[in-house]
Amino acid sequence: MYRIQKWQHSTLIAAVIICVLGLPHLVCAQTAPTTEEAPTAEYKYSKGTVITIHSDISDVTTASLRRRIELARRDKSEIIIFDIDTPGGMVSSALDICQIIKKDLADIKTVAWVNSDAYSAGSMISVACDEIVMSRSSTIGDCGVILGGPMGPQEVPEELRAKAESPVLEQFRDSAAFNHYDPLLCESLVIKELEVFWLENLQTGEKRFALEVEKNRLLRETIADDNSNSSRLPDDEEIVDESPIKTWQLVESYIDPITGRSIKVSQPVVPSTELLTMSQSRATALGFCKAILSNLNEVQEHYSIAGQISRYDTNWSEDFTAWLTSMPVRIFLLLILMLGVYVEFNTPGVGVPGTVALICLAIFVGAPYLTGLANVWELVVVLIGFALLAVEVFVIPGFGIAGISGVLCIIIGLLATFIPDEPGRSFPIYWPEMEDGLEGLKIGIVTMASAGTAAVVAMIIISRMLPKITWLHGAIPPNPTREDVQPIVDYHQGYAKVGDIGIVESPLRPAGKVRFGPALVDVVTEGDFVDPKTEVQVIECQGNRVVVRRLT
Repeated sequence: MYRIQKWQHSTLIAAVIICVLGLPHLVCAQTAPTTEEAPTAEYKYSKGTVITIHSDISDVTTASLRRRIELARRDKSEIIIFDIDTPGGMVSSALDICQIIKKDLADIKTVAWVNSDAYSAGSMISVACDEIVMSRSSTIGDCGVILGGPMGPQEVPEELRAKAESPVLEQFRDSAAFNHYDPLLCESLVIKELEVFWLENLQTGEKRFALEVEKNRLLRETIADDNSNSSRLPDDEEIVDESPIKTWQLVESYIDPITGRSIKVSQPVVPSTELLTMSQSRATALGFCKAILSNLNEVQEHYSIAGQISRYDTNWSEDFTAWLTSMPVRIFLLLILMLGVYVEFNTPGVGVPGTVALICLAIFVGAPYLTGLANVWELVVVLIGFALLAVEVFVIPGFGIAGISGVLCIIIGLLATFIPDEPGRSFPIYWPEMEDGLEGLKIGIVTMASAGTAAVVAMIIISRMLPKITWLHGAIPPNPTREDVQPIVDYHQGYAKVGDIGIVESPLRPAGKVRFGPALVDVVTEGDFVDPKTEVQVIECQGNRVVVRRLT
């Protein structure tokens, strides 16, 4: 013991001597610190990247994020800040993005910068990140799953609750455990029936969120019946007031991190009639928001990111793909598609109108496929519809079961391209029940009805007015004049005139061939089937279309 003390005295004297002799050098070192000697902050990153998540979330967003995250990895970024401002979007896309953040970015720090709104799927993505920071006047929350039917949006029925809410709830629970958020508050972002209270322990300062049953139990706890706190009472002091001392109480207020003022707390903090939705100050008090940062400079300073921060937005092709799926563009595409088909069927040959119609169809169904609204099954249904129409026209002419089935398949397939996938669905074509699916169906009906109405009006204009415009005659032939339908004597040219009588050579079902003198002419009936060796008479000639009727 003596030897240790003696060593200590010697060490103390030596330290004093060193300090006195080295004091000028220490002062100089403090006045001009080197980079290595500078104090380190809580966060220190050499490179950072900002990736924006704006507008609605779809599979285009997911694919775009994968591309931009890969760019951030190439830059060797050590921290990725997701600049989030979105009203939400597709559940399946949001779940995919959460998996990317948690799994693929496990080695990179991720920060959700809510700037300025993160509703629905946006809140799910934010909670999946390592941390959440928010700008002033920002909001996060409200990730409820709403189902619907023919009468509009409805509350989630009990028999569908597990299917509709389970994937979203499990994602929030996993994020809560991973990032140390209160699981009950995370569930209240999705389930409206939850009534959450905020309590604090008067002895330890611990704060807890609880349902009503747990809240009542905690409020009944006192120091007298709380074994963990009973040892805090001195044994040698006389207790004058024998009334029990409460251990827990409801939180009455919190300090606004922006203004520094005391904000009164309304209990319950999450009523049973609402989904949890938080401003930046409330999110900070409830443990979601780590800091309030209103611009990129504040973000960079808060996380001590050295150098310039890279920023990756969506590129033109991603924006263009999203634009192609907007309602006005899809109405226009469907309108041009219908007009192209109309003009092509009313003019000889296959030309520009038919080609334009095919291009519009490819864009109409291709853009939703790229955004995730449509999958291969919708495209197959549309192709089956056109195949049935081709069979009706070329194999079994008329307008029977094949034609009607083809039209229905096309309508159903095109409508399905407006409806996103829903969790738990296995059959490709279904009636939507979730809010996103019901809204997509509504948009699809409005789009197709609007395009159909506009197409009918445009067809009338084309048939009556455009043929009179001389500079369009090359694209749209004028209506036939009286001279154009005068009797044609030369049957060998493949023509027939109104009133001519011929003999059916091949079965008319309803299209086929009729012999007029020495020539065979392609004709069509009004829908009747006519057997060979039957006399028919021409009742109409329009371009290369010859209509005949059976002679009785």
